[in-house]
Amino acid sequence: MGFYVLGLGATGTLIAYHLRAALPPSQSVTLIHKSFKNAWVAHQRCKDVLSVETGGVIQKCGGFQIEVLEKHDRPGAGVTFNPNLTRDQTPNYVPPADDVHTDPITAVFVAARMLKTTNLLSQLLPRLNLSSTVVLLQNGMGIFEELVQQVFRNPETRPNFILASNTNGAWLKGTGHVVCAEHGTLEFGIVSDPRKRDFEASLIAETKPKYERHLSLDDITRPGDPLYNQYRGLRETVAALNSLHALGAKWSPIADVQNAMRRKLVVDAVIEPLTALMGCRNGALFRDRGSANILENICKEASELFRRQLEKETEAWDPSQIPVGRMPPELEAEHLSEEVRQAARRRGNISTMLFDIIHSRPPEIQYLNGYLVDLGKQLGIPTPVNSTLCDMVYMRRSVPENRRL
Repeated sequence: MGFYVLGLGATGTLIAYHLRAALPPSQSVTLIHKSFKNAWVAHQRCKDVLSVETGGVIQKCGGFQIEVLEKHDRPGAGVTFNPNLTRDQTPNYVPPADDVHTDPITAVFVAARMLKTTNLLSQLLPRLNLSSTVVLLQNGMGIFEELVQQVFRNPETRPNFILASNTNGAWLKGTGHVVCAEHGTLEFGIVSDPRKRDFEASLIAETKPKYERHLSLDDITRPGDPLYNQYRGLRETVAALNSLHALGAKWSPIADVQNAMRRKLVVDAVIEPLTALMGCRNGALFRDRGSANILENICKEASELFRRQLEKETEAWDPSQIPVGRMPPELEAEHLSEEVRQAARRRGNISTMLFDIIHSRPPEIQYLNGYLVDLGKQLGIPTPVNSTLCDMVYMRRSVPENRRL
C-alpha cells in the first residue's frame, strides 16, 4: 500500500511530512512533481527531506519516493526521479523503462492549486480506478463537482473520494520547509458511494444507543467481504488520515464535513478577495466601515444560499417532509460573521489570493465567491456582493510594488 501526494505547497508538504512520520516504512509515501525541473530544484534545496517548523523547533522527515509527471509517452505514467541528473541533463533526459510506472494508484492526496487540479488528475486518470481513493485537501468548494463532470464522468468506475476541511495554519518558508503557525483540525468524510455502500452504517445501528454509535472502518470493508479488494484502499486511507493526530484529524459524517467546508468557504470568501483588493495583511481587515459592511453582506448572502440548498436536499430525500430544521446554527449569518472576524484576528500573514495577485498568478476566486455566485444562479437567489467581488478581483492584476504589507 502506498500513498501519493500531489501539490507540494504548504498544505501538501504538511500532509506528506505527517503521513511519512506516522506510517510504517512498508507503506510508501510518494511525492509527485509536475516536471523534472521542479523535482531537480527540490532535490537540490532539501534533498527530498521535508521539514516542519513549530514554535521555532524544526523536525525533519525523509524516506519519500519521488515521481515526475513528464518525460514519457505513456498516458498517466510516473517517472522515478534520478537524483544524479545535473540541471543541464534534465531537458533531454530519457528515463529507462524500469523507471516508468503505470501501476494503479491506491490513494492520492491532492493539495495542488484548484485551477490545475482537473488537468493534473486527468493526466493520472489511466492509473486511477474504482479501487483508488482521491483525497481533496484544498480550500474552496466546487472542485469535486468539476472533477466528476469533466474527468470521472462514469459513477460506476469513479474512484472513491474523501473531502477534507483543514484549519491548520501553515505557510511555506522554503522548498520542503513548512511553518505550522496555527494548530487546527483536519476534518474529513467519505463522499457517498455511487455503488450504494453505506460508509456510515454504524451511525444508524439501532442495536446501540446513539451515544455509543461511531463511524467504523468495518463499514467500509473488512476481511471476508467479497468486495474487500475494491474497498481496501479506501479503508487504509481513512486509517492513515486518522493517524495524523498532530493535525487534529477527525473522521466525520460527510454532511458534517460539508458544513465545515461551507464555514471555511465563507471565511476565505471574505478574507481572500478583500486582502487582495486592499493590498493588506489579513489582520488589517474590518478596521473601516466599508470592509465591515462587505463582511456582513457576504455572510447574509452565503447563509441564505446554504439554507435554501439544505432545504432542497431535504425535499430530494423525501418530498413529503417540510424542509425545515436542517439549518445548523453555525451557518447563520451572525455566526459566520463572527467566525470570519476571529479568523482575521488570528492570521497576520498574507493571504493566498494577495500572493497570487502580487506574483501575477490567476486567483482562484471561482472556487470561493464564484462558487457562491454559481450556487445562487442554481437556486434563483441573487448574490450581488459576491458577484461584484469576483469582477473586481478579476480586474485586479497587481498591487504597487512599494506597498507596505
